[in-house]
Amino acid sequence: MTVTPCCCFLRSPVDEMIAISNQDIDVDALRKDLVNPGSGGVCIFEGWVRNNNDGRDVLQLEYEVYEPLAVSEGEKVIAEALQQFPFLEAVCVHRSGVLAIGDCAVWVGVSAAHRDEAFKACRYIIDEIKTRLPIWKKEHYVDGDSGWVNCERCANV
Repeated sequence: MTVTPCCCFLRSPVDEMIAISNQDIDVDALRKDLVNPGSGGVCIFEGWVRNNNDGRDVLQLEYEVYEPLAVSEGEKVIAEALQQFPFLEAVCVHRSGVLAIGDCAVWVGVSAAHRDEAFKACRYIIDEIKTRLPIWKKEHYVDGDSGWVNCERCANV
């Protein structure tokens, strides 16, 4: 990831902070992207595929993503977070395709000079990503049934 000077520290351009991937998320590589000499702390959120939801046994998940809009809206989310919380680095990756139980479905990491900014920015980013990005989740159940899960942004309309 390339870096550009911003104020008194180096910060990655916003357009390289959000990605959609159909491959496993490499959390170790992403964590390295958060390293910044001005950072005093990092906050990371990993969303994993669990084996149950609403009392039903889940076999796997399937995510469909409208990637161009997801990336552009994700860039806006991270830019908004930067305006509200002075962090140094932020990265977000969301999976697409079929995921197994235990897979990492979404990863958000933020480094900042102080922990409060890192926590707040990380929370803002994951909350906004879950409500604003065009990402749809289908659960496949152990009993052979499947269904699209109510999207959070649709429930808020």
